[in-house]
Amino acid sequence: MAPDSLALLGARLRTFAAARDWQQFNCPKNLAMALTGEAGELAAEFQWLTLEQSEAPEPERLARIQTECADVLIYLVQLADRLGFDLIDAANAKIDRNDARYPADRVRGSARKYDEY
Repeated sequence: MAPDSLALLGARLRTFAAARDWQQFNCPKNLAMALTGEAGELAAEFQWLTLEQSEAPEPERLARIQTECADVLIYLVQLADRLGFDLIDAANAKIDRNDARYPADRVRGSARKYDEY
């Protein structure tokens, strides 16, 4: 396991929650709801920005974006850990499905959904 792996992060989060007796609150429903809330806070950091501003946020905003991304990642890792699946495996499986659904030679440059072409 790499020192910065998601599995190691999951273990660290389990230890963190256990030390505070918070695992009782970390059911999948609560974790999914918290994840949604944090994703909303991340989206709020980009609300009303121009494309150019969103590509190069000022340092203070970038720091807030990093914090919100970390919150999203933490809840996502906790959710996968609680349900017992590997996020990297799940992501790779999803990419494989998308590769089949969206053949590069047919969809290049298009944002249409797979059932629209």
